[in-house]
Amino acid sequence: MLPTKKLIAEFEAQSFTQIIFPHADTDWAEYLREAQKCFINIINTIITYQPCLVVAYDKEAVQKHFTPHPNLFFVEYTTDDTWARDCSALSIFEDKRTKLLDFSFNAWGGKFAAQKDNALSRNIAKCYGAPLQSINFVLEGGAVESNGVDTILTTTACMLNPNRNPHLNNIQITQKLKEHFGAEHILYLNHGYLAGDDTDSHIDTLARFISDDTVMYVKCSDKNDEHYQELKRMEEELQMIAKERKLKLIALPFPDAIYYDNERLPATYANFLFVNGAVLVPTYNVAQDKEAVDIFTKTFPSRKVVPIDCAVLIRQHGSLHCVTMNFAKDVTLTQNCH
Repeated sequence: MLPTKKLIAEFEAQSFTQIIFPHADTDWAEYLREAQKCFINIINTIITYQPCLVVAYDKEAVQKHFTPHPNLFFVEYTTDDTWARDCSALSIFEDKRTKLLDFSFNAWGGKFAAQKDNALSRNIAKCYGAPLQSINFVLEGGAVESNGVDTILTTTACMLNPNRNPHLNNIQITQKLKEHFGAEHILYLNHGYLAGDDTDSHIDTLARFISDDTVMYVKCSDKNDEHYQELKRMEEELQMIAKERKLKLIALPFPDAIYYDNERLPATYANFLFVNGAVLVPTYNVAQDKEAVDIFTKTFPSRKVVPIDCAVLIRQHGSLHCVTMNFAKDVTLTQNCH
């Protein structure tokens, strides 16, 4: 029986991907050309499989980076930053149609400026062929994973952090998630983190649903790594959940430590991206890249597996999934974005 309301899973059919192009007033300024090159590669890969809506600070200037393509669309809007996953609307199924929920975005607990990012969806809603509803609840897209049926996977460190919704207690937050996403089960992971992560442990850096009954997660095998104990505890939590809910688990390798300006960066293969017919896998020019790509290739025989060099993205503490947002199949791009 189909649920009457749900957060549409990322492995389901999509209409388009949204991405925000980096500009000189973002944190990418120090190495802007290098960052833009990475974004251009991501966008050109996406449009091989499905449409991509590029949010451009200057539409004419950004278009010059690309060859015209029937799957490539632009809308002009200036953002604070480029983390589309966390400030874009989420696709839900309710009352037999797809709707978009625009949650409040406060830059992961007020860590950075976010006024423009928070207003993004309302300002470009003309592009969406689906109704947009504003929700007075702080939530980022990278904080929730849906199995496409009745379950949301998240982390206590992020979702229950008082820097998001301090006026609500843990029980109230859980109830809000159930209401907004029509979920019967809200599963919290109490362990797991990445050094250098600004998000307070987003679930999309740690564990992801790849089907209604399978979760991919990061596993650290190096006992000398600072993440070993926490990720081992997270694995044990997932194993308990899997036993109770009859889920399958697939472990992803943990990349070798990567540093920039003497800071360890939050590299993770869990930050992969689904598009129609393919899965895009972030790579970091480390030894584990090949193993990760091989695992994805084995896991998704019906999808093309495409490695994407994301070494520059993690300098700003995010990766491939973080800079993109998927929109469900019924959220068609309108003529306003052609």
